[in-house]
This record gives sequence, structure tokens and C-alpha cells, in this order.
Amino acid sequence: MKLHPVLEAVTRRIRERSAPGRSAYLARIDKAAAAERGADRMGCANVAHAFAGIPPSDKFRVVAERAPNIAIVNSYNDMLSAHAPYGSFPQVIKDEARRHGATAQVAAGVPAMCDGVTQGTAGMELSLFSRDTIALATAVGLSHDVFDAALMLGICDKIVPGLLIGALHFGHLPTVFVPGGPMPSGLSNSEKARVREQAAQGLVGRKELLEAEEKAYHTQGTCTFYGTANSNQMLMEAMGLHVPGAAFVNPNTELREVLTREAVRTALGILKARRFTPIGRMVDERCIVNAMAALLATGGSTNHLIHWVAVARAAGISIDWNDFDELSSVVPLLARVYPNGTADVNQFQAAGGPGFVIRELLDAGLMHEDVLTVREGGLREYTREPVAAAERGLAWKDIGPSREESVVRPAGKPFSPTGGLKLLTGNLGRCVIKVSAVPEDRHVIEAPARIFDSQEALQAAFKAGELDRDVVCVVRWQGPQANGMPELHKLTPPLAVLQGKGHRVALVTDGRMSGASGKVPAAIHVTPEAAAGGPLALLRDGDVVRLDAPAGKLEALVDPAEWARREPARLTGEQADANGHGVGRELFAGFRRNATMAEEGACTWL
Repeated sequence: MKLHPVLEAVTRRIRERSAPGRSAYLARIDKAAAAERGADRMGCANVAHAFAGIPPSDKFRVVAERAPNIAIVNSYNDMLSAHAPYGSFPQVIKDEARRHGATAQVAAGVPAMCDGVTQGTAGMELSLFSRDTIALATAVGLSHDVFDAALMLGICDKIVPGLLIGALHFGHLPTVFVPGGPMPSGLSNSEKARVREQAAQGLVGRKELLEAEEKAYHTQGTCTFYGTANSNQMLMEAMGLHVPGAAFVNPNTELREVLTREAVRTALGILKARRFTPIGRMVDERCIVNAMAALLATGGSTNHLIHWVAVARAAGISIDWNDFDELSSVVPLLARVYPNGTADVNQFQAAGGPGFVIRELLDAGLMHEDVLTVREGGLREYTREPVAAAERGLAWKDIGPSREESVVRPAGKPFSPTGGLKLLTGNLGRCVIKVSAVPEDRHVIEAPARIFDSQEALQAAFKAGELDRDVVCVVRWQGPQANGMPELHKLTPPLAVLQGKGHRVALVTDGRMSGASGKVPAAIHVTPEAAAGGPLALLRDGDVVRLDAPAGKLEALVDPAEWARREPARLTGEQADANGHGVGRELFAGFRRNATMAEEGACTWL
């Protein structure tokens, strides 16, 4: 299938823009790949230390027989439902490695925090920076340099991007990502949202709200809505970094274990076939564009407009929001998964899942097929779904047509001809809006602004009845340099209540929403952020703000001469002090100080 001209043009532009950085990156990983294996070139004391803790039979294999040694980087903890299943994975991986004459070692345990736990609390201000902490921890583990390949065990919001950034800094290693799968469906996401809105209005109490939440988040696995965690898994499939079809198989099932064992066989297969497909070679500009297309086609998390910029930079590739915006103009929306629909990820998987979407995009010329993947058969392997076969084996079958067209549709009959993501520009800066779930009559909002310096202040104003009108709520000082750029999910229920009353409402912020704004228009990631002197710091209560998604505009309708005279506000006093203290925020002062802007990936390591 001939590539769509816009996809081809965006890819070419990225390649040309990235040429110097990509060339230098590839030279570094080629040099690392050409070096003698670590266990052969290190001193005897180094080697003894590296393998002192493993069984004698494994030690003999890796040292005397020079058997492949696989690094396991694990984000296991038993507080996060999504990561709890990983507790048993290392033993399964080690067993499968031994069956094939190889060894495996847990090289690193990386932190994994849950945004669902920290949402609306001070701990959420560590969330974005946990991504780079995970990348650092991955690098520390792999720095022992005695590994021939790596398996990355992670699934949730910042964990997969962090692991990927870390892995790309060891881009000479063949690397396979190993998902854990979503929890089985509980209380529907739409019913959960309804109860949250009732709670915001005081119609139900804490007991009823907690009961609904516990029915929704009820066992091991990722949350079942299509937020950042599950968007991660879709992108891993589109980039060819998983065993094909592994993303949305539930934990603690036979097929889940077989897929984990297949990840070991896949990594060893790359080594034994001497196929030069280290992760740094695989993740090129075509691979990054494929991930962007898959994100847009499924209405995935807006967090990836930050994370995938950082991921690309780790591979020497430069992308920006213009690239996302142009791709969004031609990539159709093929999936409706909550919050962009009523289905959860289990229903998405049952309807055809990632394989259906990837096939449709490939056939429409909206993904690059000529890319390297961890599988010898290339990206077409990712258009089929796995089934367990005899003796812990696997087979793959064709997905066929959509099994539920209210959930996934073919490219010729999409939910929308565009990806539902828009870049907004104007005198308030650059930002993005996800309109795939926003009613068309809400794509343009013009109303007086109410300025807030925290999400708590907005919630207090809502409870006091001060927002019962048309209003653009501006929440500033929420960017990477101000307080770590937390997600502002707690604002969704009150804003949805205001919109439900018929008011024309929008949110404008230099913070994040992850697409969880749902049906409320939200201009997010405003760059430059207020703390860096960005134009949100010039806004005043009562200024009329116009958000025009079709035109791609976000503007304060203020006389230009008046606008030019204004001095930017400063965050001072108790609120400013609070952003730097408590729940370990002091330790992240350097991260806040060094963070790049959101459109630059909010990177702290450049």
C-alpha cells in the first residue's frame, strides 16, 4: 500500500530535522554493539561479582559456555494492581531462558507509582518526574554491562516511557517489552463517571463513591479505561516492541504466561539468528511516526505528546506538536474506548484490539510497514491475535472484520476522519486539545476567564457556587518547572457538572489532563508555562478567552496595547513554598529547575 503523502512528508521532515542527532546516536550504539561481550572483557573480580548470586549451573553457562544473559528490568510492586503480577515473572523468565541454554538476571527494580492513588494529592507532583527517575534506574541496572539482551517489565503511565528512554540509552541491546495485561471488567467506566459527578454535586456521599470506585478497580491488572497505561501498550504494539498481540491479555491466565515465555524466546531468537535489531536501530523516525499514528487512531492519552517527544529524543530523533497535528489531520479515529466511548479495553480487545487497528492503518498507508520489529516477520505479525497452543506454545490467527463496530471500525468507515487532536496557538502560547470526546457544539468556547493558582482553589470556587455560569477556568503554575506538571483529573467532575447545566465551560492549563477531561474542552500543556514567564501569567480575572479548536486558536481577547503593558504575575507566598516541600518534593528541586518545556518532552536529563 502506498504511503499517505502527509505521513510520508511528516516522516521525511522528522528525518531531515533529526539527521545530526540521529547520526551521532547510531554511531554510539554501533560502537557499543561492536565491543567484546562484558563477561569476556571485564576483569576476573568484576565477573565474579556479577555472577556471584546466581546458581552454579547458570554461572557455568554464562561464564564458561558464554551463553546469552538476559537482563530483567522489573517495575514490580504489590501496591499497584497493574504491576503486582510482575512478582512471578522473573522466575518464569529464568525458567524459559534455561530451557534454551541461556540465563537471566534481574538487573534492576525500578519505581512505579500510581497516578490513581496520588491523583489530586501532593504526591502527584512527583508523577511526571518519576518517568526520568525510572529511566535513570534502568540505566543503573544495565550499567553492569554483562547483558546480551533485555526484557522490560512495565505497563503504566510513566513506567513504560521511562523504561523505553532508559533502554534507548543502551540502544545496542535487543530489547523486548513484556506487558502484564488489564484487569477483568468491573463497574463500567461510564457508571463510575456518573457516580463521581453525583459526588461532586453532593448527591451521594463518600460511602457510595468508595463503593463504586472499588467495583471499578477491583483486582490485579491495569485500569480498564483507555488512559496512559493502556495507550502505552497500544504504542508498544505499533512499534513492534512486544510479542505480537500481548498488550491486552488479562493477568494470571495461561495465555499471559505463554506470552511471557515467548518474550524470552523472541529475545534469544534475535541473538541466535544474528539479526542486528537492537532497540536503538528499531526505534527510528518511521517507528516513532507509527506510534503517533496508533495513538491518534485510538484516541489515546495526551500524555504521550510529552512522553513520546522525550522517547524520540532518547533515540536522537526530534519531533514536535506540529508533527502530531499534521498526522491528526489525516489519521482517522478507528476506536471508541472510554473516555472516548463507552467500551473498556477488554471490549476493545474482544472487538479486534490493536491488531485490527494496525492492520487498518497499514492497509490505508497510514503506518510504515518497512520497519524492524522484535519479530522476524515484521509489523504484519502485529495484525493477528495470539492463542495458546500445545506444550506452552503459541499460534496466531487472523482477526478478521470488526467484531463490534461501536468499538472499532475499518479505516474506510471511521468514527471521525481525523484523529481528534488539535494544536492550538495564539497569544496564550502553544497547547493541545483532545476533541475526540467533546461534543461538536463545544469545540468553540468564548467566555470570561476565572484565574486559579491551584486545582484546590477551583474546587473550592465550584463548591461555593462561584462558577455557575459560562466560564473559562484557567489553572496555572502547573507546568514542569512550577510543580512537576501534575494531572488535574479531580477537575473533571465539577467541570462536567457545570457543562451539564448548560453552561459553556472550558479548562486552560499548563498542567496535564491525560485526555480524562472527556466531554469538557480542555486546552492543556500550555507552553511556555506560567512559571517560565509564559502568557498565562498575564491573564487576569474577567479577560475574555476564546478557545477555537477548528481554527486551532487559543487567545485572550485583550487589547494588544494593554496586553503588552502587563507584567507577568508571580507565584509567591505559601502556595509557592508548598510546591517544593512535603512527600519528598524537596528531592526533586533539581528536576523542576532543569526540566525542559512540555513540547520538548519535559526532560530533566538534557
